[in-house]
Amino acid sequence: MTLAELNALPGERAREELLRCCGCARWADAVLESRPFPDKAALLSSSDAAWGRSGEEDWREAFAHHPRIGGKDALRAKFAATQAWATGEQAGAAAASEAVLDALAEGNAAYEKKFGHIFIVCATGKSAAEMLDLLKSRLPNDAGAELRLAAAEQNKITKLRLEKLLS
Repeated sequence: MTLAELNALPGERAREELLRCCGCARWADAVLESRPFPDKAALLSSSDAAWGRSGEEDWREAFAHHPRIGGKDALRAKFAATQAWATGEQAGAAAASEAVLDALAEGNAAYEKKFGHIFIVCATGKSAAEMLDLLKSRLPNDAGAELRLAAAEQNKITKLRLEKLLS
């Protein structure tokens, strides 16, 4: 889709496209209010501004739109290069060992139990082992700090997906 096509979409259809990039309704509505976008930079700036005005409830809403890492089968599906956008984001984890997949499943379960949401990381260019290291390094965080970190990671993911939407 081009920027001109995004600008021309009826409101609800444009909202659906934005929600594919970030599952937060308030963020999508705020970005829509900035249409039409004169260029991609304006869209990305609008996205940053909308995310900057969001809060904990919005962040959790966005996190809930990501697949949950559970057992090895779910991990393989999450890291498989089968979904168009997930291909580039998670390609580095496609060849993960059973031990790393087991550790990721266990680590994510501990993370979710502690923080109340799934582990959010911008996976682009990271191997499963790198993501496991990040998960382990973030587990000791306090809940507030971790929520802010996860929100920052969500913003990175959103920007990448907006770029993909316009490619």
